[in-house]
Amino acid sequence: MRVGLNAHLLSGRAGYRSAGIHSYISNLLRHLPMQAPADWGFEALVGAANSASFPGVSMARAGMDTEQPWRRIFWEQALQPWQLRRFDLYHAMAFVAPVILTAPMVVTVYDLSFLRFPARLSAARRLYLRAMTAFTCARARRVIAISQSTANDLTAQMALPAEKIDVTPLAYDKAAFRPLLAADIAHFRLKQNLPDRFWLFVGTLEPRKNLPALLEAYARLPRDARLPLILGGGIGWMAQDTFAAIERLNLGDSVRHAGFIPIADLPLWYNCAEAFLYPSVYEGFGLPVLEAMACGTPVITSQASSLPEVAGAAAMCLPPEDIERWTAALADLGRNDEWRERARLQGLERAKQFSWARTAELTLASYRKAAARHDLPLGEGEKATRVESK
Repeated sequence: MRVGLNAHLLSGRAGYRSAGIHSYISNLLRHLPMQAPADWGFEALVGAANSASFPGVSMARAGMDTEQPWRRIFWEQALQPWQLRRFDLYHAMAFVAPVILTAPMVVTVYDLSFLRFPARLSAARRLYLRAMTAFTCARARRVIAISQSTANDLTAQMALPAEKIDVTPLAYDKAAFRPLLAADIAHFRLKQNLPDRFWLFVGTLEPRKNLPALLEAYARLPRDARLPLILGGGIGWMAQDTFAAIERLNLGDSVRHAGFIPIADLPLWYNCAEAFLYPSVYEGFGLPVLEAMACGTPVITSQASSLPEVAGAAAMCLPPEDIERWTAALADLGRNDEWRERARLQGLERAKQFSWARTAELTLASYRKAAARHDLPLGEGEKATRVESK
């Protein structure tokens, strides 16, 4: 079977696009060929400027750079459809597929933040995503949701039947996100001028990250109970609310904005931090929580959307708007060595349950369901399995 994968959101550049969706696409392209039958073929559709390569995956580059959204949309809707007839199955790896598409199709949906937080997008992009995601999901043979929370949103807000949705959790880079050597941590701490003890947040500064609430809880701590708080992440929409809260609460001497953190440095930041704080009110998955746990960093996060699915019992999950409970948790965090050690060990064990190989296996299962419905060429090994199961 020949599978075409729309990978135009694959990016090699530093920035927000090199985070969540890029991580999903790049790791699937890396692991799908290793998990699939030998006679399956994979071809990734990318922009002209993308130089990425993956063993076992053919890279089909567009005739134009598709980094800018309007260029990508033009390519996907006007030009790409004429190249898709060679595929037995098409995977739209981020929300939207071409309107003109004859091949059976699978689509991945990360979250419905464009419905929950519409102000973060321009009116045109918001309307496009809303209309085209609904249209694509309705036509798709299978819809991949990266969490049960996203699956529930698809059922509630787009009326998709639950039996059409496959929940396929994300994972992390096990070689990078792990407990590091004390010497490496000490060197990085010195290089970044980091204190011996501090709390860390990582994520784009925007309303759904709920940072003003975290800052309010932090400000209620006695001064001698506060560890320095470092906010790592790029400037998102309405980020001024976060900086205004820092100023209003007189936290300028104890809260630092470190700016965007390159993914190569993230494991070192997690390892240096005494705890990771993630008060977000809405996440499709919450990858930073998983990465922090994999590094052995205790986590306090929100009891909201997908975050409890990722954290399990390893992290402390709190209502995101309950300032008093966050203040109490922070106060205990600073003095409770026993809890931090327990959370560290439980987090390491929890993280082991997630792997990109498993994500690839579940994705291939979605392909098989879509292919079986259309009697597509699954490959000799797949045919044998199907015969034996009858």
